Amino acid sequence: MTLVSIANDNPLIDGRQSARAMMVRRGLQILLDEMRHATLPELVLANGRRADLVTVSEKGEIWIIEIKTSVEDFQVDCKWPDYRAYCDRLFFATHREVPLDIFPEECGLLLSDGYGAHLMRDAPDHRLAPATRKSLMLNFSRAAARRLLMAEWATGTNFYET
Repeated sequence: MTLVSIANDNPLIDGRQSARAMMVRRGLQILLDEMRHATLPELVLANGRRADLVTVSEKGEIWIIEIKTSVEDFQVDCKWPDYRAYCDRLFFATHREVPLDIFPEECGLLLSDGYGAHLMRDAPDHRLAPATRKSLMLNFSRAAARRLLMAEWATGTNFYET
């Protein structure tokens, strides 16, 4: 399923996320921008899973952040262990109304209020194999470039006429 479509008013939003998840994501993106990470939401991985947020640090470290907005959201999700094979560090992110003790200790934890986020627990480092890293970086780069193109086309502006 395509995440970006030029038929939508905003091709950068796919519409599957709740308002609460978007609030958490915004706070994360603010923090990660301050940390100088490039972020890309809703990236489809080679195994077909869609990661909520994938980031690349200045040093090339790849993080996946899984956003959970309720206890039920966490309890019904059995796919998060599948993300570990596609990142150097795996995190959960949530907001203050979700109890933090439900999240597994083997993952990092971020708390967002929509205006920023705090690192509550760092994630253990499990380095990717070079071939996997290369594949992920290509996927990340191509998806980001395609979304940028779709966003440019969606403006309806003829840049050569301005």
